[in-house]
Amino acid sequence: MDDDRLLRILAELEAEPAPRTRALCSVSARVIGTDGAGITLMMGEMPGPVCASDATSARVEELQYTLGEGPCIDSHRLGAPVFEPDLTAAWPSRWPTFGEQALAAGVCAVFAFPLRIGAVRIGAMTLYGSGTGSLGDERLADALAMADVVAHEILVTQSGTPGGVLAEQLASVGAYRAEIHQASGMVAIQLGVPVSDALVRLRAHAFRTDRPLREVAADVVARRLRLEP
Repeated sequence: MDDDRLLRILAELEAEPAPRTRALCSVSARVIGTDGAGITLMMGEMPGPVCASDATSARVEELQYTLGEGPCIDSHRLGAPVFEPDLTAAWPSRWPTFGEQALAAGVCAVFAFPLRIGAVRIGAMTLYGSGTGSLGDERLADALAMADVVAHEILVTQSGTPGGVLAEQLASVGAYRAEIHQASGMVAIQLGVPVSDALVRLRAHAFRTDRPLREVAADVVARRLRLEP
């Protein structure tokens, strides 16, 4: 990584007044020059989004988590960057459900980068653009450097935390994930299915009713909603 690039990113992080985890998203968008950025972790018992730079990015990050489809999911699975500079042209052949929802939210370009610590994949950083077009060489270099910094920051935050458990600073940002986990357990018992299948049912209900997954989970936990077989 270029030293000047790294120093510039770290200086931006130190100057950011927001809490460190949230700062990772706002600084990512600002340093790389995109309209938005989000970070999703896929580690521990309750993976999911931990921060977003703005409301649109938060909406699209949650869409990927709810649908199990999108550049963030693919980047983490492949361990490689995943780019779509023109969703308007790529949809519906690529990410048919996510693409439709992202375009409706005003996102026309997405660029996802895996977050890795050695050979271990911990999630992905996704950049969002309201217009079409590629990042270009300089912004791509910034994005790769930023992804390394994000992974390092998460590693530092996680240090000393037992395996399979998110550090408090990360878990508190995405605290609703605990409710989703609880709701999945309740649905699993009600329907007599594995927890993984129960989560799929929750996601399907959220999609059909056009509601955030966290709201559906909250209704299940509060016993305002019961999914039928």
